Amino acid sequence: MNDTVLIINNNGMGKGPQDLQLTLLSKYLELLEQQIDLPSAICFYTEGVRLVTEGSPVIEKLQLLEGKGVRLIVCSTCLNYFGLSEKIKIGIIGGMGDILEAQRLANKVITL
Repeated sequence: MNDTVLIINNNGMGKGPQDLQLTLLSKYLELLEQQIDLPSAICFYTEGVRLVTEGSPVIEKLQLLEGKGVRLIVCSTCLNYFGLSEKIKIGIIGGMGDILEAQRLANKVITL
């Protein structure tokens, strides 16, 4: 575990067609899970919160990472905005303060 924090603020990775974004993120998470040095946290906000809710195609990959000790911090304001609070399947529901604290403690923050 290292002190890197990943930020996911899209429902996928990069720009482009939705299915391509999800395919790229799925592969990224699969390869990330195989690494020795995992990030300390992954923070989800805006459209990114969709990835930790019912029907997300990357839930299993995120479960593997969480099982290895990666904290998954999910923005409560964003969940409420999209009406997804009852559909969350994984992660810790937190506020922007929790995301800010994770970033403050990190030596490196990477936005996907």
